[in-house]
Formats: sequence, C-alpha cells, structure tokens
Amino acid sequence: MTRSPDPRPRQHKRTPVDIEVTVNGVLNLVEGTISDLSEGGARIDGASMPARSRCEIHYAGQIVYAVVMWSEFDRMGVRFPYELTSGPLFNALERARGALPSSPAQIFMHSRATGFGRRGLS
Repeated sequence: MTRSPDPRPRQHKRTPVDIEVTVNGVLNLVEGTISDLSEGGARIDGASMPARSRCEIHYAGQIVYAVVMWSEFDRMGVRFPYELTSGPLFNALERARGALPSSPAQIFMHSRATGFGRRGLS
C-alpha cells in the first residue's frame, strides 16, 4: 500500500532510534524495530499490519496503544492516540534526543575541550 501525503504538518519532531519491540495486533503478535519515534507516533520496521487497525506496542514492561496509519510489506507507521509523556519508551526517546546534538551551537559545545590549555585535553 502506498502512502498518501498528509496535508497536516507534524506536531512532533521525529527522532531516529533502534528499539526492539513486540507488536500485538488482533490476530497476530510480531517482533519489530522502532526506527523513528516521536511523542505522537513511530515507524516500525519488520512488522506490518493492515492500515487503520489497532495494536499494542510492548517495550520494557510498558504497553503503548497505537493505530496503524500506513503499512507496507515489511514496515508500518503508527500514531499514538495518547501522546508519550512517561514510561520506558518515552525515556528511550529522551535518551536518543539527548545523544544527538541538533543545533550548530550544541554541536560545537559537544565537540570542544572543556578545560583551559593542554590540561583540558586529557
């Protein structure tokens, strides 16, 4: 199935991640990898369910409910009816965002020495 362009802009910044999850649908239970995550949804590789179906994403003891928005042979995009605000999946998103400097100033601060002279380069 091909995706139709969504005229609405995204509300949340998508972040690249590599999170192994189990997806529980009405008729099947499949393993997949979240490769793109935000507070409002995710792209899951290695798993596919029919568009508009409902599913549960299981990760580290947490269950996150989702609706399949688009689906291809080996991946799908899901929307969370309730935004991620806490729990293991939200914590993984926050860790991933913290690991990626996003602005030029953050990149500079992340890569520069913190001390004075040669002593700061140890």
